Amino acid sequence: MASPSTLSSPSEPMNLDNDDDTDYGSDFSAGEEEIVSRLLSGQPIVEEDNPITNPPTTELEIEIELEFHDALQTLRLPKILGEEYWAPRPLFEAARAAEQVAEQLGNVASRSPPREDRYPDLSQQIRDPIKEKDLEIAREPLPEDPVAPDTRSPIERFRTQPKKALSVTDLVSPAWCELQYWYTLTKHGRKRRTPAMKQGSAVHKVLEDQVHTTVKVDIETKEDAWGLRIWNVIQGLKTLRDTGMTRELEIWGTVDGLVVNGVIDELSYICPDAELEESIEKPTTQDEPPPDQTTLTEFFKAEGSSIAEATRSKRRPQPKKVYLCDVKTRGVKSLPSASAFKPTKIQLMLYHRLLSLLATNTVDFSILTTRYNLDATRTFSDSFIAQVGSLNEEFFSAKTSQTSNSQSQGLDISQSSQDSTTILLAHNNLNSLWSLMINEFQITLPSGSASLGNVLKAEYRSRDTGEIVGAKAFMMDNDELTRYVEREMQWWKGEREPVGVVIEEAFKCRSCDFAESCEWRLKKVEEAKEKVRMSRRRSAVV
Repeated sequence: MASPSTLSSPSEPMNLDNDDDTDYGSDFSAGEEEIVSRLLSGQPIVEEDNPITNPPTTELEIEIELEFHDALQTLRLPKILGEEYWAPRPLFEAARAAEQVAEQLGNVASRSPPREDRYPDLSQQIRDPIKEKDLEIAREPLPEDPVAPDTRSPIERFRTQPKKALSVTDLVSPAWCELQYWYTLTKHGRKRRTPAMKQGSAVHKVLEDQVHTTVKVDIETKEDAWGLRIWNVIQGLKTLRDTGMTRELEIWGTVDGLVVNGVIDELSYICPDAELEESIEKPTTQDEPPPDQTTLTEFFKAEGSSIAEATRSKRRPQPKKVYLCDVKTRGVKSLPSASAFKPTKIQLMLYHRLLSLLATNTVDFSILTTRYNLDATRTFSDSFIAQVGSLNEEFFSAKTSQTSNSQSQGLDISQSSQDSTTILLAHNNLNSLWSLMINEFQITLPSGSASLGNVLKAEYRSRDTGEIVGAKAFMMDNDELTRYVEREMQWWKGEREPVGVVIEEAFKCRSCDFAESCEWRLKKVEEAKEKVRMSRRRSAVV
């Protein structure tokens, strides 16, 4: 068992939801699960279908990745100001070297003698002649029962307790192609992590390490684990106020009464595109005075006040806005096309909405505790409070030495070293800690959703080096998001069938693992052939 003060990368978390279909709960990869399933059912393993020895060679242009969840047993401590922390090229070069070694080992393993050569069949030598007749009977094929189609909705099949809850990825991935995501769920149960996605996760980890220090914490109950997740959000909001930026902030909300969670890559006070933001602000007309001008009525009402005092009250500083950014990784040094950008656009807008719900305290925490089978009144374990409290005190003690420097930079350092243990003791269950988190949201976003900037940014980085390739900024569109979510929930609830891409986006099929058997694609091919035949018939008649 690791010491709580030992720095470590995220470890495999415990399966808190008894979820056989969760991203966290299996010791096998998606490909290995498929092989085990075939072995248990007696189906042969075709070498060309083996995802271990023959991984897919195609890459999706889409940059939607799995929600980047940190391990549920890790605490994120803000980086101490002034630390130097990023050397991207050596890190990614080392990662690529490790991948090459793994690939060489895999090639050696694939050239090893077949299993039957290493483990000869001895059944003829040990077979009991007396049971030969029974073996013959056992070998007789049994009549196969027709498999009834599963008519349950995608929600019922894949996102109903005890399986994992909906994620932002679940709602966004169909924006690329609904049929592809449907095949992914039905054939694999989840989106398989490709080598490209693993490289993307490495980039995200480096960026997170610029802001947070990851520390392992031993937990005893699932309530402890959830308490740690909420505590990380509280620390993330404090980091945003102290340093002007935070990364990997987990959020929760509901869509149509269903729990949805996600992880925002970056929050900051820096507007991605000030000109874009100014262009959509309501222009000042001649009939309206400038916002900083004091009217005569207000002036005369300010009895006993000077002109300067009246003007000063009118010019109260507005709270800073918080802006969202999502980081995507690409293997090419170019930005995605408009159709490929749509999932990322929807993703950021959905983050914006979920964050607004938390800032306005409109998320019913009881829906979450019911969905995850949590006891919101259960007291956190003593070891959990002691570990988290002591680790935060170590951080704040180190931070105290930089107090004068931080004050000179105008940073908020009001949180003292005694806060952690004291606060946890005062908020020692999920209900109380959730209320504290909502209070932190209201401090960080005092005007609720109005404190969130409506300019959203997608930042694209090289998958190999982590360097910035480019960025796209756009405006939040609540109407567009509502239309999209309503339509996707119709599919998730089984109210309509999944659809494939439009003809103009057929390029997506080139990188799809299911293209050869896709019913939508085959139907479109037949439709195209029929149009050609009809055209030829009309030409022949003429």
